[in-house]
Amino acid sequence: MTDPEPRAQRSEEEPGARKAFLVRLPPALLEELRGWAAQEVRSLNGHIEYLLRDAVRRRRGRDDR
Repeated sequence: MTDPEPRAQRSEEEPGARKAFLVRLPPALLEELRGWAAQEVRSLNGHIEYLLRDAVRRRRGRDDR
């Protein structure tokens, strides 16, 4: 059985669903993030997601991990 809907276009409520989008970064920032991700043994995408989730938690006033 084939999946009728590509993974990136599934609904946000579905567990594990992701939505792809383009982000433009200055080369120096991109290299800094790549190095940081490598130190943390994460993919660049995974590290950016981690940083964004942490920033959202802090903005909401919750520091629960």
